[in-house]
Amino acid sequence: MAATNEHRGSLARVQQASRAYWSSEPRAGSWSNIRRASADLPVAPIAGAAPRRSLGALSGQDKYDGEKPASDEEFGVGDIHEGEEKYHRLGWKKLTVCLIVEAIALGSLSIPGAFAVLGMAPGVILSIGLGLVAIYTSYVVGQVRMRHPHVAHYADAVQLIWGTFGYELAGAMFAVFLILITGSHVLTGTIAWIRIVDDTAICALAWGIISAVILFIVALPPTFAEFAILGYVDFVSIIIAILITIIATGVEAHSAPGGLSGVDWSVWPPPTTTFYQAFLATTNIIFAYSFAVCQYSFMAEMHTPKDYVKSIWALGLIEMFIYTVTGALVYAFVGSTVKSPALLSAGPVVSRIAFGIALPVIFISGSINSTVVGRYILNRAFPKSEIRLIHTKAGWLTWLALIATITLVAWVIAEAIPFFSALLGIISSLFISGFTFYFPALFWFQLIKEGKWYVGWKNICLSVLNGLVFCIGLITLGCGTYASVEDIVSSYASGSVRGSFTCDATAYGG
Repeated sequence: MAATNEHRGSLARVQQASRAYWSSEPRAGSWSNIRRASADLPVAPIAGAAPRRSLGALSGQDKYDGEKPASDEEFGVGDIHEGEEKYHRLGWKKLTVCLIVEAIALGSLSIPGAFAVLGMAPGVILSIGLGLVAIYTSYVVGQVRMRHPHVAHYADAVQLIWGTFGYELAGAMFAVFLILITGSHVLTGTIAWIRIVDDTAICALAWGIISAVILFIVALPPTFAEFAILGYVDFVSIIIAILITIIATGVEAHSAPGGLSGVDWSVWPPPTTTFYQAFLATTNIIFAYSFAVCQYSFMAEMHTPKDYVKSIWALGLIEMFIYTVTGALVYAFVGSTVKSPALLSAGPVVSRIAFGIALPVIFISGSINSTVVGRYILNRAFPKSEIRLIHTKAGWLTWLALIATITLVAWVIAEAIPFFSALLGIISSLFISGFTFYFPALFWFQLIKEGKWYVGWKNICLSVLNGLVFCIGLITLGCGTYASVEDIVSSYASGSVRGSFTCDATAYGG
């Protein structure tokens, strides 16, 4: 009992110190003061500090507030604040780019296949509806960061509500999820190379290794401000690839017998659609809106964190437009035979061109997951060392070894789990159900809500909304996992799944 009370007291001190960071007079601008307060140590005064300003008054010009961070001698970290400066250069535009890199890749390529299973009307409704929910939950995630500035990764936020157990659980989920996503991009890279080269005599494992090496190289920039430069290439790449696919499938449909009216798309789910097929398709759409998982990691580098709201609205609207238009048009042009990823639905020649143009998005979007999980592991392994800042020889060698290990594990997963849609479904069900739905709902109830849930219309409405979001998360967790497992069993029973670590390139024909 004494240990439990001590843990609760420590957790309460962390929460109180985090909130006090933004309300102190004058504000102590060093993250070290949060650690001091949570450890019951006196907060170091800042000589000549300006009076506290509200969040609304902050701007990019006063990102450092003209304050010299106090030393961390009590914690043995020394004077390393200069090395941290490069990790606070992210503005809201570059944050939007980073979120686009994380989110718009595999998601957009799986949406048309989801529409074919769900039907046009449910597909459009889910694409827009889940997008709006994702924007809201991402807003809640950001609000937690604004109230608790020490939160640098998703696990830190879960620790605020579930203590050490939640921290370890969410940390494991976070790391496994991002490694699995990197593995998905290795698989997509393998499919892309096979389609582009069009030579099935070459061992498919070679393309997987090449994809893994590229993902490793692209993941090396340690800061997200640097990574955002690649994001512009990523975004242009996926947009051009999608446009080529839409135009090519539209022209082909128009030229086919019966024209567009001959395409066998339907407004509602086909009669043969089973429950697990419908829910698996739904999880693919949910996966496409999974940008909240890395949001804390990105926001930790922002010089003006309050601007995150601009980023999530920009990203959410862009995603809803791309996913809905891509899903609806490609499904309307191809019909029930649409493939996943969607680039496989174009003709052989156009598909090769589209995959070639999509190579940047495949590898840039995949590698940012390695960078995020690498930063998380490095910060946990070396919390008081300059190694985590990656500006010394030891830091760079550690970083290279870590990214190489993450990429190797991702490659093994890609070869061992060779099914695209089912992989997306498993990832969505086990991890996104929490990161996008039930964790944000719990954050609102335990960290953000002011007063009783039934006091005032605002609290009542938001309580109902977050309760609904929480239920969506639990349904996705249970039904989505069932649907994914059922799909895998069905695929193996029908013999439609290739073997693990196979050299047969024809098995990747999509």
